[in-house]
Amino acid sequence: MAVNTSPDAPLPVGEVSRLIGGWIDRLGAVWVEGQITQLSRRPGAGVVFLTLRDPSYDISVSVTCYRQVFDAVADVIGEGARVVVHAKPEWYAPRGQLSLRAAAIRPVGVGELLARLEQLKKSLAAEGLFAPERKKRLPFLPQLVGLVCGRASAAERDVLENARHRWPAVRFEVRNVAVQGVHAVPQVVQAVKELDEIDAVDVIVVARGGGSVEDLLPFSDEQLVRAVAACRTPVVSAIGHEPDNPLLDHVADLRASTPTDAAKKVVPDVGEELERVRMLRGRARRCVEAHVQREERGLAHALARPSMEDPHRMIDARAEQVDALVERSRRCLGHLLDRAESELAHTHARVVALSPAATLKRGYAVLQQAGGHVVRDPDEVSADEALRVRVAEGEFTVRVDG
Repeated sequence: MAVNTSPDAPLPVGEVSRLIGGWIDRLGAVWVEGQITQLSRRPGAGVVFLTLRDPSYDISVSVTCYRQVFDAVADVIGEGARVVVHAKPEWYAPRGQLSLRAAAIRPVGVGELLARLEQLKKSLAAEGLFAPERKKRLPFLPQLVGLVCGRASAAERDVLENARHRWPAVRFEVRNVAVQGVHAVPQVVQAVKELDEIDAVDVIVVARGGGSVEDLLPFSDEQLVRAVAACRTPVVSAIGHEPDNPLLDHVADLRASTPTDAAKKVVPDVGEELERVRMLRGRARRCVEAHVQREERGLAHALARPSMEDPHRMIDARAEQVDALVERSRRCLGHLLDRAESELAHTHARVVALSPAATLKRGYAVLQQAGGHVVRDPDEVSADEALRVRVAEGEFTVRVDG
């Protein structure tokens, strides 16, 4: 419960410490898991002092236990071991210190650790952190490579030497961290985040030269896995441990079997690339030469054709054909006109011969009544009727005599 205090009515330090101790006592005994970082076992002392640390965070707590409690597991645990402790939180009021009084200590076996890692692997895979579509492609030629590794380690030397041997111009941004133990996870996570925030870093390599299952546990930590999954920069896992892959291998964009393998996969080999360029240039030259030769043969074949050797030959031949056709057309047209003229003269003669005008010229006349009707019968006219008479040279009027 909250305590009512004010500047005029503060609580003494002793009272605050006593209240904290009361709140802690209410927690009761708990099971706690952590990694032993310090172990003090003084000869003849009845109490053993431990420091238990969370491998994923920079948090530790002091643990005390009776010697007989520790002696039960003294042969299987030591500094760096993972343990589960059944302890009751205690508050030492005079110094304001929190500690745990352990009643039982159990070592965490490799089998149990691997079972937990498998459970964590399934959980993270269900979230999609290991999905292939999340993997980012590495740049062909990174200008700046971020490297997270142990200080002066063989992994650092292998990556730097092999990468520079393959591509001397490559540059590195190195972050030396603890790669095992209780400080490994926070330091590796911090280094990865720092490198990811540098825009010039094209790829990040997390390298370690193998080790036991316990040594590689930091690279299966959930905090590190999520930090790598959140990176916008491609990450390469180069943990040299083939039998059991840490979870970092699954979340990384590329897995390398060893730090040396990582150097080979991150940067290209300058000699191989120069040879590839030489081969491609040779292939391009051969393709161009073959194309030019093929076009030259086609051009020579085209120039060898008669129409190209003597372009005017076809025109001259066609001109002669045109002249012959023109002459032929003239003759045909002349024949047609002559025949038409002959037929026209013949028809004209027939028309003239059959024309009424020719009959009139022979002395005949045509009588027409006033309405233009031709008189063919004497009964068609009446006495004293005026008739029009047409003769060869004109016409005149006559009157019928009664």
